[in-house]
Amino acid sequence: MNTDTVRHLLAEVAAGRLDVEAALGRLRRLDIEDLGYARVDHHRTLRTGFPEVIYSPGKTPQQVAAIAQRLVQRDQTALATRAAPEVFAAVREVLPTARYEQVARLVIVEGTRPPLLPGRVVVATGGTADMPVAEEAAITAELTGCPVDRLYDVGVAGIHRLLAQRHVLDMAAVVIAVAGMEGALPSVVGGLVDKPVIAVPTNVGYGASFGGVAALLAMLNSCAPGVAVVNIDNGFGAGLMAGMINRLAAAAVSTGEPAGVATDHQDGAALDPGGSCRSSVPTEGAAP
Repeated sequence: MNTDTVRHLLAEVAAGRLDVEAALGRLRRLDIEDLGYARVDHHRTLRTGFPEVIYSPGKTPQQVAAIAQRLVQRDQTALATRAAPEVFAAVREVLPTARYEQVARLVIVEGTRPPLLPGRVVVATGGTADMPVAEEAAITAELTGCPVDRLYDVGVAGIHRLLAQRHVLDMAAVVIAVAGMEGALPSVVGGLVDKPVIAVPTNVGYGASFGGVAALLAMLNSCAPGVAVVNIDNGFGAGLMAGMINRLAAAAVSTGEPAGVATDHQDGAALDPGGSCRSSVPTEGAAP
């Protein structure tokens, strides 16, 4: 259940087309559904803007399929990451509309996609070997409503390949830079653009790359400003973060107010970062 569903439910109650007890029955399903081996969080979309995601390793194909089925029954998108073909087969048995993104290893049963966001996300990789992680990031960002451009194999060993695509970087609202080896790509991109860069280290590389630790440390030590780093191979986390940044920016543009400003629950006053209050309610004797 998402915010639009809850808004419609409340409107039905207000219009007298749905009684309070029936509405309460539907709202009770928003919480947690206990399957014994998993507690499915049906409230997560309302809290965070994106439904619970299924991490497939460590679960049986049947467990993944059952969790996905419960999510879809509540009008949510089911997304299973790191999914093997046998996981897809199990999900498709109970949800025939499921699709498998082989490169990204994602199983998706898509619900109502959120409105298209205005900001573009660019996903760039150092090499072709980084594509599985990059595709996980790109498809996740698309599921949040972001239009995505892909720039693959533009690493620093041939920097002219990246520079030739500078116009694509300039159109981005957020850039996701995915690289293994020495992990230099995010620093280079961070020095070229005036937007957030989400760095994703991958486990691509020879022995001294230490399974992506070398790239991770290089990205954490970037001297380029505006570079944030997620965990090794965490394409999903990068894609979701890009979507959240885009959604906040779009909300700020549409309302004219900084996104995420805290308000006082009693008078609607906005709290600035220093803790003082900007009241939206005129005080006595103040000009309206």
